[in-house]
Amino acid sequence: MARRCELTGKAVLTGNNVSHANNRTRRRFLPNLVSVTLISDALGQNVRLRISASALRSVEHRGGIDAFLAKASDLELSPRARLLKRQIAQAQVAKAAA
Repeated sequence: MARRCELTGKAVLTGNNVSHANNRTRRRFLPNLVSVTLISDALGQNVRLRISASALRSVEHRGGIDAFLAKASDLELSPRARLLKRQIAQAQVAKAAA
């Protein structure tokens, strides 16, 4: 399983541990990933995603997973999230037509 946020695309970064003597050894900065279940109002079902804690705050700030995905760029979304975005858009169009 990739260490990448499914909504924002945040991934592992690399850098150096620098000691007091200025010795440098490589290290990894891991994203704070959490598995969450979000409720989609348009689809009427729960969606399970592995996202970063900052993405979870962004989802809550924008008013839910539907609003977040509507505004999100397809380039940073995972394939599952892109599929979910298309399903939500189709459900909203069908709801508006009815």
